[in-house]
Amino acid sequence: MVEPFKFKQFTIQQDRCAMKVGTDGVLLGAATTLKNQPNSILDIGSGTGLIALMLAQRSEAETIDAIELDENAFEQCVENFEASEWSDRLFCYHAPFQAFYGEMDETYDLIVSNPPFFKERVTSGDNARDHARQNHALPFSELFKGVKNLLHSEGVFSMITPFDSEEHVLALAKTFGLFPFERLHVKGSPDVPVKRSIIQFGVNRTVVATQELTIETQRHRYTPAYIDLTKDFYLKM
Repeated sequence: MVEPFKFKQFTIQQDRCAMKVGTDGVLLGAATTLKNQPNSILDIGSGTGLIALMLAQRSEAETIDAIELDENAFEQCVENFEASEWSDRLFCYHAPFQAFYGEMDETYDLIVSNPPFFKERVTSGDNARDHARQNHALPFSELFKGVKNLLHSEGVFSMITPFDSEEHVLALAKTFGLFPFERLHVKGSPDVPVKRSIIQFGVNRTVVATQELTIETQRHRYTPAYIDLTKDFYLKM
C-alpha cells in the first residue's frame, strides 16, 4: 500500500504513479521563479501533478495545464487535480509531448519540467518507473524544441537536471534559442558535491545569476534556506 503524501494545502495520491513524490519535484515547484507573474503555466511530464499543484498554490495563474504520457500517471494526476481547491484552474492532457506541441497554437508564460534524466537503460525491476526515468521517450532535444514553440516571447522555462548534465543542457538549449538567467545548484549536505541544477531560461541572452542551496546540515536537520523555500508546503517545516 502506497500512502498518499500530505502537504499543507493539498494531498498527493501516488499509488498508481511510477515516480513518487520526491525532493526534485518539490525543489522545482518551490524554486521556479514567478517574477513574470504568469497567467498561463504548463507542466511537462506532470506525473502525480505535484509541481502543477505547487504552482497553483503559489500563483494566481488562470490556466495551469499539465501533460502526461503514462495512462496510470495521467489518471492519478487528474484525481489529484480534482481533489484540490484549485481544480477549476488545473487541466491534464494525456498525450505525447511531441504531438501536443505540434498541435497547440497557444503559448505559455511559464513552462516547467522535471524531465527523465537517464540516457542509458535503467533496470530497477519496475518497468513503469524505469520508463519514467529514461529520456528515450522525451530526449532533451525534443523537450527544448517543444518549449521554444510553446513559450511566450517574455516567458520562462524552468527545469531541474543532474549537475553533471548542466553543461550539455545549456549548450543544447542555446541551439534552440533558450538562454539561462538563473541557476540554483543544490547539494544534499555541506560536504558533498552539487547534485542538481535548477535552471531558469528565457529567449534573451543575459548575465546568469547563480546561487547554491544546501538541504541538510546533517540527517533530518534542514538548513534555514531549505526550510524557507519549502515551509509553505511540507507539514513539518
